[in-house]
Amino acid sequence: MSEDTDTTPSRKELLSHLLSKVSELPRDEPIIAANINEQLQHMGLSTWSLSAIRRIRDTVYRVNPQSILEVGGAIGHRTAWLLDLFEQHNQPERFDIVEQGNKFAVIIKRLVDRYEAPSWTNIVVGEFSTLSAESIAWKAATISGLQEGDSPLAHSYDVIIVDEKLSNLASYMENSLQLLSKNGILLTTEPPVPSGDVDENDKEMMAMVDGFNSWIELIKNSQNDYHIAFCPVFEATIVAFLPK
Repeated sequence: MSEDTDTTPSRKELLSHLLSKVSELPRDEPIIAANINEQLQHMGLSTWSLSAIRRIRDTVYRVNPQSILEVGGAIGHRTAWLLDLFEQHNQPERFDIVEQGNKFAVIIKRLVDRYEAPSWTNIVVGEFSTLSAESIAWKAATISGLQEGDSPLAHSYDVIIVDEKLSNLASYMENSLQLLSKNGILLTTEPPVPSGDVDENDKEMMAMVDGFNSWIELIKNSQNDYHIAFCPVFEATIVAFLPK
């Protein structure tokens, strides 16, 4: 796609379009997602704001991906929104959901079965840093004809959604970008700025500070190769990467 013509939108304009609201989609939370949201509250777990998830759903609808990766499935709240979308509209050929623990993966499995989606949905349990590294290495080995076994993830995705704690967010994003298709879009939410005085002996807070600094560096270092957009919604800001 050319950058600037009278008839073809630039990729930067395309990114803005992909992040815009889809008026024809329902604004109310799907029933199954709403039930999971209540369960989240009882379990004391956090999730993205409904406005952020709704807009992510809208973007996925506009992209109409053949392959999608969700990193950080938790107990499936955002996943339920996406599965509801795919039940009503075109489903992808492949939907991979990465979750670190077996406990939450079992809950997501029930959700996938409820939507009768196991034939095209894969739940991958493990650390994304390891899974992505193995997949990237497998991709490189494929090019040289030296691959063995199967890659845990696909070689490229049309949509990648990353939900991870601040300390790991930048590294997860860097690995995700290597799995993004040429015309794919990567979506996450802007992390909060660590505030207040930080004790150098407080390892948890220092990890957050280091993670935020890494996030800032990622944004700076990615601008040559990606269009990056910040889309404010209620209680969140969606951040999107689109290859130039």
